[in-house]
Amino acid sequence: MTAARTPNTAAPPTPPASRATTGSRLRLVLVACCLGQFMNVLDASVVNVALPVIAEDLRFDRHNLQLVNNAYTVVVCGFLLLGGRLADLFGQRRIFLCGVALFTLASTVGGAADDPATLVLARAFQGLGAAVMAPATLTVLGTTFTRPDARAKAFGWWSAVSGAAGAIGVLLGGVITEFFSWRWILLINLPIGIALFAAVCWVVPESPARQERRTLDVPGAVTVTLGLMAAVHGVSEAHVHGWGSPRVLGPLLAGAALLAVFLVIQARFAAHPLVPLGIFRNRAVAAANLVAFFGIAALFSTFYFFTLLLQQVLGYTPLQTGLGYLPLSLGIALGGWGIASVVPRSGPRPVLIGGLALSSAGLLWLSRTDATASYTTDVLGPVLLLGFGMGAVLNATTNAATAGLPAHQAGLASGLLNTTRQLGSAVGLVTLAALSTARIDGTGAGGTASPEALASGYGTALTGAALFAAAGAVAALAVPVRERSRASRGDTERLAP
Repeated sequence: MTAARTPNTAAPPTPPASRATTGSRLRLVLVACCLGQFMNVLDASVVNVALPVIAEDLRFDRHNLQLVNNAYTVVVCGFLLLGGRLADLFGQRRIFLCGVALFTLASTVGGAADDPATLVLARAFQGLGAAVMAPATLTVLGTTFTRPDARAKAFGWWSAVSGAAGAIGVLLGGVITEFFSWRWILLINLPIGIALFAAVCWVVPESPARQERRTLDVPGAVTVTLGLMAAVHGVSEAHVHGWGSPRVLGPLLAGAALLAVFLVIQARFAAHPLVPLGIFRNRAVAAANLVAFFGIAALFSTFYFFTLLLQQVLGYTPLQTGLGYLPLSLGIALGGWGIASVVPRSGPRPVLIGGLALSSAGLLWLSRTDATASYTTDVLGPVLLLGFGMGAVLNATTNAATAGLPAHQAGLASGLLNTTRQLGSAVGLVTLAALSTARIDGTGAGGTASPEALASGYGTALTGAALFAAAGAVAALAVPVRERSRASRGDTERLAP
């Protein structure tokens, strides 16, 4: 009896140590997921500033230079749903690792490219790696942090990093291009990718095996992937060839037909559908994806036009442009992280409505910027409003789209949300680019437009972005009201940085 009691008397100190270890591990899981998403979003924007240098170095035809970005964007959008489903079927850690490895290898090949075809192909494989990795990061967070306050805090960090990375990419691209070589924009992913791979192996838990569900809906995967790729490709070509061009209408019609076939397969023929259409009966999922479409259409279009506004209207250098993005990055980070404790108490709906209203106001204010504007008095205020509002929106949207779902649908919901965001960014950009071009042409500017004409065109586009944000606020009214949740204080402390 005495010998049997001895271990028991020593046992009580063990649980606190275990909890501390668990808390440390949770933070490392969060860091790994945020780093993976940072790499994904960063590479969607970091190349923009370096495009003129890349074109000169690799002798790109100016009509094909857009492929450097579109190869990444189109492939990401096309494979996101499949990537999310793979995480559900084959394990979140395994698929996360596959995405990291592919992304890192493709970055290395792209950084060493000596001809346009190699770079474009490498960017496409980067997109494939990102499409596998991005849903896995959300799946890991959604299944690891199960309490409402812990999940909101984790999504807050993820959203802050995700939103800020787009703005940081412009700054990093300017610094690397000006002081080093454009190749390091891609090669820098090699050491980061190796560190991330090791971290995922060490800290990310594997989801439970689900042998009975490992049948992949191949017809559905093929049709939705090709359909999304065709549709996004058509949209991305519109600003070059015009909406009436066969090079735009052909891919759009093909994409619509393939997506219609996909829906029929999911509804009537697939034994284990890639996207069970019943998930859209979940009001939170459906509404959150609609909000994400309009919100990202506003945010990522703003990245494009804000860059042009700073460089072509205010005369900033690429490095100065990157520095001009710092307040926007800071606002997004503060908005995403600072609102995390509010979402579990209020639910996502009021946060979404407030954040989108704030973003819309900031965009309307920014649209009034002209060639005589000062950054401190005319730009800083609206940029901070936009950043804080969108940071809150990114957090609450992720929470609304993934909370309350069973674990085996976490990857599906993540893939849907990321796909919606990619579609929003593509559709929003080409729509506002068309409005901006029409406005500039309407000023009578021939050849090289004046800064005043450009400011008018970019102001029109930013007004359109404000309308996108307002539409997102209206869509947020459909997000269901969530009862106040009582979260464990212990989990909150474990997530504290």
